[in-house]
Parts: sequence; structure tokens; C-alpha cells
Amino acid sequence: MKILIVEDEIELLDSMTTYLKNEDFICERASSFFEAEDKIVGFGYDIIILDITLPDGSGIDLLKLIKEHSTKTGVLIVSAKNSLDDKLLGLDLGADDYITKPFHLAELNSRINSLIRRRNFDGDDSSIQFNEINVDPSSKSVTVNGKHIELTKKEYNLLLYFITNKNKVLTKESIAEHLWGDDIEMADSYDFIYTHMGNLRKKMKKLGAPNYLQTMYGLGYKFTDNKQ
Repeated sequence: MKILIVEDEIELLDSMTTYLKNEDFICERASSFFEAEDKIVGFGYDIIILDITLPDGSGIDLLKLIKEHSTKTGVLIVSAKNSLDDKLLGLDLGADDYITKPFHLAELNSRINSLIRRRNFDGDDSSIQFNEINVDPSSKSVTVNGKHIELTKKEYNLLLYFITNKNKVLTKESIAEHLWGDDIEMADSYDFIYTHMGNLRKKMKKLGAPNYLQTMYGLGYKFTDNKQ
């Protein structure tokens, strides 16, 4: 899952980024209104953590921009204790949740996981089921036909990304950018994607799952149980 953190307090920004990366999220960051604006317009995110009090612009305006560009992106507002009006306005404009400074990073992580499940899986705030595949975002574990499957971090994130976007065609560029974030600019090719997908297919098949990952030649890939 890919997250954009918009926060002008650099120490807090560093802490959130480090913590969430350790929780296996792909994190990008913006410390100003204009930096956040460029990223929101140019890239897609599952979750945006949005400080609504920025020195060079209004986080509320960024929230409006987010809702114009991606209705599926979840927004978690970060607010000061005395900014009730801003929190209410943000929720009215489509933010999904808010957290008040100061907060524990573990609580932030819990709210992010809950938000991802609510937005992407029909409001279910527990595990994620796709036929015989069960994903538990809290423990980041996966079972197939009731048996635990050992996945690498990238394989887990790849599977979750596909299930979240089931029946949609995803280009290799979008897959790479989603799973590696800004680091993808350093890659010479997308060959590593094929390796991860091949390994994921083999592990799923070994536990009895059909090959849900279809290659759409010239377009990308689609995770679906619908026969072509």
C-alpha cells in the first residue's frame, strides 16, 4: 500500500515515514503545500496523511484537490487540538478520519489499516477474502485454502494490490510505481516485476489456488476469476 505523508514538521515527518516504512508501507513525503500539490496531481496513492495546517497553503485546499483527482484515495487528517472547525470541515469535504496531535505512531498505523480495509473491501474492518485466499492486514499474513503461505514483503504487497484492484487492468508501470514509489526512477527495467509475479503465482498454485493473474498483452495485468 502506498502512502503520501503531508507534514511540515520535519521531525514528525521523519518519524512517521520511518515507522510506516517499517510496517511495510511504501511512503512518499511532502513538507509543503506546493510539493504535496505536485505529487497529488502526478501520482496515485491508497492513503494520504494530510496535515491541514501548512505554512504555505491550506490543507483543506489539498483535500479538495485529492477528491477531484482520486475518489478512491483515503484521507486521514492530522490536526491540532484546537482545530475542531477544520476537522469538521475536512470530514464534510470527504476526509475519512482524523487524528489529533500529539499521537502515538502505533495508533496512526492502526487507523491506516482500518481505513484501507473500510475503503477497499466493502466496509469490512477485519480480514480480506477473495475466494480461497484470505489476507489479514493486521498481521500481514495470507492463507490459501486454510493453509499459511510464506510471502516476501513485495509478494504480499503485490497480492494485496491486485486484490484491491481486482478485475482492473494494471500496467507494469503503475505496479512498479505503486510498490516502489520514488525509488522506481532508479530502475533500468521492469524485469523484477516479472520475477515477483512469477514467484507469487508458483506459491499460490502450490496451495491449490487457480492462476487469477491474467496477462493482458500490450496493456498490463488483471487479477480476476472471470475467464477470458
